[in-house]
Amino acid sequence: MTNRLKPKCGGGCLVEQSNLLRYALEKLETMNVTYAVVGSFASGAYGEPRFTQDIDIVVDLRDDHVAEFCESFPDPEFYVSQPAVQQAVVRRGQFNVIHPTSGNKIDFMLSGTDEWDRNQLARRRNVQILPDRCGYLASPEDVILGKMVYYREGGSEKHLRDIAGILRLRDDADHEYITQFVEQLGVTEVWQAVLKRLSGEE
Repeated sequence: MTNRLKPKCGGGCLVEQSNLLRYALEKLETMNVTYAVVGSFASGAYGEPRFTQDIDIVVDLRDDHVAEFCESFPDPEFYVSQPAVQQAVVRRGQFNVIHPTSGNKIDFMLSGTDEWDRNQLARRRNVQILPDRCGYLASPEDVILGKMVYYREGGSEKHLRDIAGILRLRDDADHEYITQFVEQLGVTEVWQAVLKRLSGEE
């Protein structure tokens, strides 16, 4: 296993991003860190793929992981702030790792302690993320819930499109599970808007 990220093409952003994701998953698995890819990479795997600049990964990173984690993304190939990682672990917050050459980055979010946060990791699925690579994604239902939270916080229509794409292509999505958490997460109105969009009322 290489310790360096080696792009396979002459600067194609999408390929570089795939390499970055592959590299990050290798490092997390080597460290035995529980993780789940979320956000647009996950929604694209379950629904309608679209280009996204960032990679979002929920991790259960512990204090004794911090030094090894930061060493896995060495300077100058990567930029990561060890104090920021340490603070995120303590506060269950988030931090990012940047690949300056390509401009791509990974947002790492520490798993929280409430029921839904725990579920994201407990219900994750081992699926084919890249053509030559399997890895763990949050379940379709948890990706949908996460997207609704993102929409509530940022309001971007892309999140609603991503949710609709998953629901159109996956008729086995557990609506009962989603409904269980929409009120807890404060996204009841967003979920109603999604259902109206799918039914053609909007």
